[in-house]
Amino acid sequence: MNDTIRTVNCPGCGKPVAWQAQSRYRPFCSARCRQLDLGAWASEAYRVPTSPPDGDSAGGGDHHAPGDTEGR
Repeated sequence: MNDTIRTVNCPGCGKPVAWQAQSRYRPFCSARCRQLDLGAWASEAYRVPTSPPDGDSAGGGDHHAPGDTEGR
């Protein structure tokens, strides 16, 4: 069996972190880096890039606002 301890880089600051049970905040190096990452998620700083929908800029299609009877 291989007894080498795997290390990963902290997603917050890049410091090496041993991947073992004693590394309390893994994959982060500290509570601070973990909290900063959680704050970034909570403030929606992490976003998945998307492209605009096909069609017009108003959302496309023949959708009407609730209560709108135009076209009926």
